[in-house]
Amino acid sequence: MNERRKKSRIKINLQVSWEGARAQLRGSIVDLSTSGCFILSDDQVRVGELLRITIHTVEYGPLYIWGEVVYQISEMGFAARFTGADEADVNHLTLIVKSGLYSLEENNPIDFSELKSA
Repeated sequence: MNERRKKSRIKINLQVSWEGARAQLRGSIVDLSTSGCFILSDDQVRVGELLRITIHTVEYGPLYIWGEVVYQISEMGFAARFTGADEADVNHLTLIVKSGLYSLEENNPIDFSELKSA
């Protein structure tokens, strides 16, 4: 596969739910940037399908993002390119990615699924 990524990506573990034309499912985001993600989930999607993605975060609550399936791996998951979200959700997504990049620079990968709210 050609490397087409232009944004920095982080390895992460975030719970996600998504809704497409054929299914509503849950999964885990394991790779994230401000422009897209890879979701481990039943791959009941088609390349080009538009999805409503809900990223479940402890620190910001749910983030609602529209995306398009760019490729899928049978029985593993799929990659989505983000196509739209409101400004607050974009800002929160950017903060998550930036904090993950900072953590990687410090050689201390983080797992947002284990964070507890104060």
